[in-house]
Amino acid sequence: MLLYTLRRLLLAVLVAFTVSIISFGLLRLSGDLAAAIAGPEATEAQIEAIRVDFGLDQPLVMQYVDWLLGALRFDFGNSFYFRDSVVSLVADRLPVTLTLGALAIMFALIVSIPLGVLAAVKQNTWIDRSALTIAVSGQAMPSFWFALILILVFAVNLRWLPVSGSGTWAHFILPAVALGYYATPAIMRLTRTGMLDVLASDYIRTARAKGVRPGKVLFKHALRNAVIPVVALAVVQFGFILSGSIVIETIFSLQGLGLLMWESIGRRDFPVVQAVLLLIAMMYVALAFIADLLNAWLDPRIRVA
Repeated sequence: MLLYTLRRLLLAVLVAFTVSIISFGLLRLSGDLAAAIAGPEATEAQIEAIRVDFGLDQPLVMQYVDWLLGALRFDFGNSFYFRDSVVSLVADRLPVTLTLGALAIMFALIVSIPLGVLAAVKQNTWIDRSALTIAVSGQAMPSFWFALILILVFAVNLRWLPVSGSGTWAHFILPAVALGYYATPAIMRLTRTGMLDVLASDYIRTARAKGVRPGKVLFKHALRNAVIPVVALAVVQFGFILSGSIVIETIFSLQGLGLLMWESIGRRDFPVVQAVLLLIAMMYVALAFIADLLNAWLDPRIRVA
């Protein structure tokens, strides 16, 4: 297990390093940052002064090294718009995004695992087909479109929940449902497949032949083994949810990292954009690493593969 962990850790570090290069380079490929910061009314002298002040006159390699060393010290500079430390801005917004992500993955698990179990137990029935229809709809429907439908039904027509903001727990319900529905299909299908494989195994048939109660066979023996890969998938889906929160937070005006990212792009606040982009990417890399370790811990065959 130790050797496997070290290999996966090395791979995670290499991926993180690659992601840092990509996140740094994307903004540089978008055009002249100095001209974008200065604005359309700036003169050439002003643009050149900004280029020197921010070190944009240095070679790209030197710019990347300086930025990476600062990032390793959690120093991303100051926001152009807020005139405040980027780290403090991110720290203020991060809890909202993490709360939204946690609620979204909880919603996905609460909906998808029972649906997957029910679809496997009632295979090839209308219940199974209905569960698969829900899964296909979740994949086909864009999250922003589903969010707008939720707003129209539950906030505008029924007026049960608030449309926007993050002041109370009620403000997180619609965004969590919209974001969690995105992760539901994959978890539901994997649960269904795992349950079908386990229910067809020899030890389940033996347990039934011994007269073990159907409920005990289903939940104690079958479900416990079927959800092993679901645990690791849920961790990865949590990373997808965090990266997809940009659209949902913007729609519902949740003051999280996603909305901060969107606003910073419009304001050409490049230090904030780089920091948020790197942070979200690093969280996904870390979650993928945790998922690999969970897979190896739950299934020892992976360690020697």
